[in-house]
Amino acid sequence: MQPMKQMSKDIRHFLLLLFTIHFSLFTLSCGPDGDHFEMKGKFKGFNQGELYIYATDGPSQKLDTIAIINGSFEYSTTLDGLRTYVIVFPNFSELPIIGQPGKKVTVEGDASHLKEVEVKGTKENEAMTAFRLQTSQMTPPEVVKTAEEFINDNPQALASIYILNKVFIQSQTPDYDKALELATVIMNASPENHAIAKLKKQLEGLKNYKEKGLLPKFTVTDIDGKTVSNVDLYAKVNVISTWASWNYDSQNAQRKLKRLERMHGSQLKFVSICLDASKKECRKNMDRDSIRWHNICDGKMWETPILGQLGLYFLPDNIITDSKGKIIAHSITTNELERKIEELLK
Repeated sequence: MQPMKQMSKDIRHFLLLLFTIHFSLFTLSCGPDGDHFEMKGKFKGFNQGELYIYATDGPSQKLDTIAIINGSFEYSTTLDGLRTYVIVFPNFSELPIIGQPGKKVTVEGDASHLKEVEVKGTKENEAMTAFRLQTSQMTPPEVVKTAEEFINDNPQALASIYILNKVFIQSQTPDYDKALELATVIMNASPENHAIAKLKKQLEGLKNYKEKGLLPKFTVTDIDGKTVSNVDLYAKVNVISTWASWNYDSQNAQRKLKRLERMHGSQLKFVSICLDASKKECRKNMDRDSIRWHNICDGKMWETPILGQLGLYFLPDNIITDSKGKIIAHSITTNELERKIEELLK
């Protein structure tokens, strides 16, 4: 009788262990653990394809890809804090996503109406979605007004930093004074936030940098292994610019520079800085557009050292100098860049 009791006890222990393992696996399958962030999405009218995704802040800003299969996708990553991601669609539309450890979000929308895509699952993403939907049909001045109101009402939200960058810095009509003012509002509400501290410092540095009026000295190696420095920029008009294969506006700027080079030849000199994580991707785009001037690409994206040296903080971004290194313009829009160059070469 004793062996039977022992066997029964062993079976109970085995079943308890089996239940524990099963329950643990079930719990893990129900959602992300403490440091994982997950997103799942569905898109009408987008059955198969690939999206780009990158983080705008944090230690890792590498470019990654998301596969769309039968209109759906899944993406997960490990996080140690809040992080802002940007999904880039094939038509170069962008969708901001706020990543949070231990959270899961859903993304749903129609590929023909990307401005109306909804992101649900966290308060940060729902606030960002509400702002995007609210401003999708607004005029630029209305968007600026609404963005300022959002930031003043939600200075602690990570969405405010993205909106500040998108509306007041990376727009066709950047307003750096207002951007610095709003960055200060966010900084006061979240003094421990390293992302806004960095952006505020950049905006202050940009102001001081412009006042000095001369291009800083630099020496760097381009994608071909050739050395390029500030002394190489001795043409009548010189342009340093930033671009990436996943940013349409910056690619458009490079093509316009190429057209100007064909028209004006040796009167112009260009140096470009590519923010791609892949040198291969950078090279492919250079070959496609027949770009032959110096291009710097080290795969570090926003961590590329030359960006900080030259005060280039945006995408696209630019500096125009004369033959003596005097800064003529800085961080102007692509259309203004083209007009300014043509004006200087008359």
